[in-house]
This record gives sequence, structure tokens and C-alpha cells, in this order.
Amino acid sequence: METLFERSKQKVQHTPVSFVRGIMDQIHWDARLIGIRGARGVGKTTLLLQYIKLNLPRNHTVMYASLDNIWFTEHKLYDFADTFVKRGGKYLFLDEVHKYPNWSQEIKNMYDDFPELKIVFTGSSLLEILSARADLSRRAVTYHMQGFSFREYLNRNLKTTFPVFKFEEIISSHLQFSEEVTSKIRVLEHFPAYLKNGYYPFYNETPPVYYQKLSEIINMGIEVELPMLRGVDVAFVPKVKQLLQIISESVPFVPNVSKLSERIGITRKSLLTYLYALEESRLTLQLHKNARGISKLQKPDRIFLENTNLMYALSKETIQVGNVRETFFANQVHEAHRIQYPLKGDFIVDEKYIFEIGGKGKGPKQVENIKNAYIAADDIEYGFGNKIPLWLFGFLY
Repeated sequence: METLFERSKQKVQHTPVSFVRGIMDQIHWDARLIGIRGARGVGKTTLLLQYIKLNLPRNHTVMYASLDNIWFTEHKLYDFADTFVKRGGKYLFLDEVHKYPNWSQEIKNMYDDFPELKIVFTGSSLLEILSARADLSRRAVTYHMQGFSFREYLNRNLKTTFPVFKFEEIISSHLQFSEEVTSKIRVLEHFPAYLKNGYYPFYNETPPVYYQKLSEIINMGIEVELPMLRGVDVAFVPKVKQLLQIISESVPFVPNVSKLSERIGITRKSLLTYLYALEESRLTLQLHKNARGISKLQKPDRIFLENTNLMYALSKETIQVGNVRETFFANQVHEAHRIQYPLKGDFIVDEKYIFEIGGKGKGPKQVENIKNAYIAADDIEYGFGNKIPLWLFGFLY
């Protein structure tokens, strides 16, 4: 345990805090049990270490540990927590809990048996708090973490301090917000770079191998996490990869379930299960005409890759600028708003706002005479009327 404590101190000490994600202020850190889910590479570990460094004493009362550490192959998590509490421990931060076989049961027991201990844990997007063996949903306050918004990308790269803009405020005051941003930076100079390689926080560590790292994250999610957390037969992993590749080459993908299941060689039920698993893994984003009561076996009407960086990693040669624009809008908006596929236009947001996505020359023809209809246009700094700069929707979080 002493070795883990020493590593915890070292990790906290070497964690930079010059830039902190916006989700830091959204989490209710006083809760006794907090769960943070998210795809690989979005910065969950950094978030934990930054919180410790900025807010907690650097002494024996605080511990960070990753459950993929080999130490936990020979030691039980519960016993580790028991010893930690007996030595005065008060704050326990557990990373990668899905790597530990009995994580949910033991964390439940820790929560019940050590009322003086506050626990924060992170895990895969596939982590099931509600239907895990020990139901933690009544005990844990849970959050989901996305990759960088365009706003966060700018603030980190350019040392700016742009605030979050609310969706309804962007619609009503987009000219004011556009002037606020463009008075400080040349926004269109930075937007294309974000679309290609700015979503995952590790983009600036080793830029030449960014897409290689991203491919490794995709493979790890499909080859390891889907079999481990969703029971996908390892023999079917190549078919799941094939499915993702097919989707990536024609985003937005309009699924024909019968033809697709025949092409890949799996049943309709298996295909729909895999499509749902890819969305849970945060590799894809599905749209339905009716977003209420969606089941795992309901065919989606449109499928996008979850973010634009995945498009460049998986199918760079087939990318179309219109699809990149739509994927960006869907990714940035869906975190806090309901998005559906409408009868007219490209998206309907919160069952109220219709959006058509396009370039600077996009006219109002496709949304004429439609109430609450707007155009999100690329390649413009300022909008006019119901025409709003597309990049502004990257300031929602």
C-alpha cells in the first residue's frame, strides 16, 4: 500500500493545472460517492488528479489509485479501503474501476461500512451504475465526461477565458457572442484544426501519431471493453469493427438493417445490439425520429461518428465537408440537449428548434415557413437573423 501512496503523490505532483475542464465546476464534490464515466482519452484521470492538487491536502488522508495496477491482482479493493480508513484516510479516488472484476459490490460495501470515507471513481462509458451487480444508482452521483468542446480547445491552446454560452442564448444573441469571440481571436483560423484533431486532450502530446493513438483507443474499446463489459463474443469482434468501418465511410449512415446484417453475416438482433453498444462506447451517435422510449433493439434513422476526429482517424479519404459539419453540430449539442432526426431539416433540438447545417452560402429555402427554424453555417464569423455561425455551437460546454 505504501507503494501505491507514493505513486499517488507523484502523479498529483506532476499534474499540470494551468488549464482545467469546465466539468470540474459541475461536479458536486461534497457527495460521498461520485462516479465519472467517459470514453478513453477524454481526460478523466487528469480531472481527478487536478481536483486533488487544487482542493485537498497533500497528506495521508488523500489517495489516488488506478485499479488496473498489478497490485490489485493480489489484493482486494475492500481490504485496501479498510486499511486506508484505519490509517486516517478520508478521500479515495479510484480510476479505471471497470478493470477490477468485483468493483460494484466492493464499492457498495465500502460506501456502507465506511461512512467517513468519500469515494470518487471513474470508468468506461460502458460502465453500468444502475444494472451492475450491486445497484449503486441510489448511492452514487454520476456524471459523463466528453472530449474538448471547441471553447475548451481555444481556452487551452490560446490561453483565453471564453465562457460557456447557453443554447437559447446563442439563438437569441448570436451576433453579440460572435463579436465577443472574434474581437479576441481569428476563430475561423482555429476551427478546422479542432475538427481534425482537437477533441481528445492528448492531441498536442505527440501530434504526428495522434491518429495512431486514436486508432488504439478505438481498438481497445471494441476488442477489450465490449467483450468485458457487454459480453460481446470475442469471435464477433471483427464484425463489430467491420460495422464501424462501414458506418464511418458513409456518415451520416442510413441503416438498412436487413441488407447490413446480411452483408456482415449476423442476425438482425445481433446487429442492433452491436449498433447500440457502439453508441454506448461513444464511438457513434444515433438519431431517431422519436427520441422517447428508445430501446436497444430499435433501428436508428441516422448514425454519425461520435466526433469529427474519429472521422479523420477512420475514413480520411471518404470525408465530405458537409458530414463533418453535421457531426460537429450533433456532438456539441447532444451532451445537454435532445437531438432527433426531423421530417424537414437536418436536426430538431429539444423537440422545438429545427436546424439546417451548411456552408456560408446556405440559404433559407429548406427551412422556409417553419417555426423556430435556423441555419448553422460554416465559414462565417457573424450571422444574421436565423443564420448562426456553426462554430458558436462549440461554446455550449
